[in-house]
Amino acid sequence: MHETNAFGGAWRANVIQDFARSELFERTFHEGMELVEETAAYLDGAGRQESKLLSRNAALAYASESMRLTTRLMQVASWLLVQRAVREGDMAPAAACEDRYRLAEDAGRDAEHAAEDLPTGLLLLLDRAERLYERVRHLDRRMYVEGEGLAQPNQVLSHLDRLKTAFGA
Repeated sequence: MHETNAFGGAWRANVIQDFARSELFERTFHEGMELVEETAAYLDGAGRQESKLLSRNAALAYASESMRLTTRLMQVASWLLVQRAVREGDMAPAAACEDRYRLAEDAGRDAEHAAEDLPTGLLLLLDRAERLYERVRHLDRRMYVEGEGLAQPNQVLSHLDRLKTAFGA
């Protein structure tokens, strides 16, 4: 974990728990899992049939893009499952901060592959997965990376809290 002080660790744990309990998490989780299922169904069904009709180069592009798509979706699903584990109390927020649970850096689409050579079904899934990945990557950065060292305790509020505790207020 990257935290250097107890306040930062507590602040980050609260952020993680708040997100895991939020409606935003619920929507993102359902969207991600539905996209995983939809992609698997496409690649095993219509996508498999469409790929058989492609030229050799387009078939190679299809294979490359479908591998990248499934890898990206598995990264998102794994990240979402970690957040769900935090929400359900199966994982401590501090454990969720480990680098192994962060999203890998983006491996963008190969510019050599012309989009017009790929089936529309795959292109639509690639676009949806890209947008979901970017949103989850943004959440990951905000929750686990950004703000380190920025969230310092307010000295006045800390002093007031100590006074309240001392005087039983």
